[in-house]
Amino acid sequence: MSVSIFEGNLCDFSQEPQRAPIGIFDSGVGGLTVLRQLYRQLPNESIIYFGDTARLPYGIRSQAEILQFVREILTWMQQQQVKMVIMACNTSSALALEIVREEFEMPILGLILPGAMAAVQHGKRIGVIATPATAKSNAYRHAIIEADPEAQVWQVGCPEFVPLIEQNRIHDPYTTEVARSYLEPLLQQEIDTLVYGCTHYPHLAPVLRSLIPASLKLVDPAVHVAAACAKELDLLGLKNTYPALPTRFVVSGCPQQFGQSSAQWLGCTPMVEVVCFPNTVVSSN
Repeated sequence: MSVSIFEGNLCDFSQEPQRAPIGIFDSGVGGLTVLRQLYRQLPNESIIYFGDTARLPYGIRSQAEILQFVREILTWMQQQQVKMVIMACNTSSALALEIVREEFEMPILGLILPGAMAAVQHGKRIGVIATPATAKSNAYRHAIIEADPEAQVWQVGCPEFVPLIEQNRIHDPYTTEVARSYLEPLLQQEIDTLVYGCTHYPHLAPVLRSLIPASLKLVDPAVHVAAACAKELDLLGLKNTYPALPTRFVVSGCPQQFGQSSAQWLGCTPMVEVVCFPNTVVSSN
């Protein structure tokens, strides 16, 4: 377990709120796609990344469970004095975002609206691959139709993707076959745009690209939520102009497993802390 560089600096954030970190959370390594975009678009921002690895995958959970998890994570984030939180999890964005925005004072950004707005810029026949919970919520369908009433939307729930990614099985032939089965009904509809409806899924880009036409546009909401974050920080006067502190990585499960899984996307093995929430019922997956 690492010692946080943020410890001892918490009191300073009230005097210089722009230097406070941005909080990002996801069920596991999927949110690293958002983290990478923040590194690119907001290199001066300090970040706390939380992976709720003890309770993944979120995509098979009920709304009540997701809401409980999100409230616990946001309360913890609040204690870390973050200035903003990004839900780097489409399931949480679909099932809990609007509720918790009313309960917490800090700005909270989700992925679905930025992803939907980007999708309608690319095409009219839009496919969404997502976790079963996100697909069932119809959150992307509603957001896309609201952005463009003429758009048509098809969604597919992909329950096996997150476990396969977390297990580092991206290049396993079985993963390609699973992806082929998920994409088939969307390709039959002759979609022109495909939305990653889960932050884990951009990690599958090489596999997905091999199975879809070259003309099909891929939309990664992580790119667009990072841009939305930059705009929000500007509006609030909270953009940091000082050098960023090292990213703090925290998980609820095994730190070694997260460190090994994330190394291939971070380019190094991060130091990882553990935070355990009370009364956590750990998923068997």
